[in-house]
Amino acid sequence: MNTFWEHHLVQTAAYYSVVVLCIIVFLSIFELVTKYKNWEEIQKGNIAVAMATGGKIFGIANIFHFSIHQHDSLLQMMGAGLFGFVLLLLGYFIYEFMTPKFKIDEEIQKDNRAVGFISLVISVGLSFVIGAGL
Repeated sequence: MNTFWEHHLVQTAAYYSVVVLCIIVFLSIFELVTKYKNWEEIQKGNIAVAMATGGKIFGIANIFHFSIHQHDSLLQMMGAGLFGFVLLLLGYFIYEFMTPKFKIDEEIQKDNRAVGFISLVISVGLSFVIGAGL
């Protein structure tokens, strides 16, 4: 049975399953901290929300990409991915703090694409920095 769990296809399926579940959970957490409802806004055609959400999805997946490459066990990979997500979430709050003249969430909800794009780039950029540090 050990040979089964060590097969690379089984490990790939395990990593995939865990990462998809983590993306769902972590996006739910992002939804709790934002003032808008991601999927409702996306359904309305809000491009800024779509960009910000896409950046978050990419950022989370990229952190797990690094985590999978740098850790030997599923549990270590999950722990590093969780830590990386916390840092990504912290980056979101820093972004909000660094823009005192306007509220990021309000601008994204108003479909301010410039703010949505910067949010996307911050999530993607930080994911590379966080991943390299894992």
